[in-house]
Amino acid sequence: MPSLKELSKKQEKLASGHRLCAGCAEPIIVRQILSATDEPVVVANATGCLEVATTIYPYTSWKTPWIHSAFENAASTIAGAEACYQVLKRKGKMNREIKFVAFAGDGGTYDIGIQALSGAAERGHDFLYVCFNNEAYMNTGIQRSSATPRGASTTTSPAGSVIPGKKEYPKDLTEIMAAHRIPYVAQASPGYYNDLIAKAGKAFSIEGPKFMNVISPCPRGWRHPTEVTIDISKKAVETCFWPLYVVENGEYRLTGSSKMIADGKKQKIPIEEYLKMQGRFKHLFTEKYKAVIPEIQSRIDRNWDVLKKKCGY
Repeated sequence: MPSLKELSKKQEKLASGHRLCAGCAEPIIVRQILSATDEPVVVANATGCLEVATTIYPYTSWKTPWIHSAFENAASTIAGAEACYQVLKRKGKMNREIKFVAFAGDGGTYDIGIQALSGAAERGHDFLYVCFNNEAYMNTGIQRSSATPRGASTTTSPAGSVIPGKKEYPKDLTEIMAAHRIPYVAQASPGYYNDLIAKAGKAFSIEGPKFMNVISPCPRGWRHPTEVTIDISKKAVETCFWPLYVVENGEYRLTGSSKMIADGKKQKIPIEEYLKMQGRFKHLFTEKYKAVIPEIQSRIDRNWDVLKKKCGY
């Protein structure tokens, strides 16, 4: 893990001047991920907020080779680029080290893109796939996805007199990717940049398919002030809603603040502290829906206990 001084001297691979919303976590995550390697990087980017806001014709914020993929096939695109690179190396036409990264949101990963991601992982392509998990289809109007938490109000699961926001719990895509038995899977948060960059650096150093699921607060969809993005990213970890961990060659390991919580060196925070920072959950603090919060807390507690056991606690 490079020091802050060393990171500050690295050339940026994503230029300023993009048109992502103020407070958006996605450019923060991109900069952290790409700072983890000094090798040339080829990027595939699924349709979504990051794509449309960084490449408004005739401008681009990317200082790397960059490919726009359809919503559903960023993994296929980066797999094809990596396969071409391997052929060129075998023919002696390429001898430099190049890294391959795919970026997509939860809509293009949990839902629409999971088939392409699963296939690329099963075939064993040498690439890193990064999911910006902002927990809804933010680019097209804040519709619920299978990553949206229970109780969150979205345009297709609106909280009101009938339902308390989304009724279902999110699918656990990190565990789904771990079940592919690929070399490296990690869960991270931009609130802990040192943990995230270290995981990206580790991923870049490993041959084969790698997956990182990164929570990505969205001020527009989560209904929070633009200046608290990093604070919310930290609260997600401190409540154990979004634990920091890796699965390397099948071995589970907690990292950073999550390890400190498991070791008893840091306090686990109640989920209310996370929910109350976001307008999408404000209805859960009314008399009508207040019973949903203990249900969410119970689910988090159970999942946390299961994860700790997998990590040897």
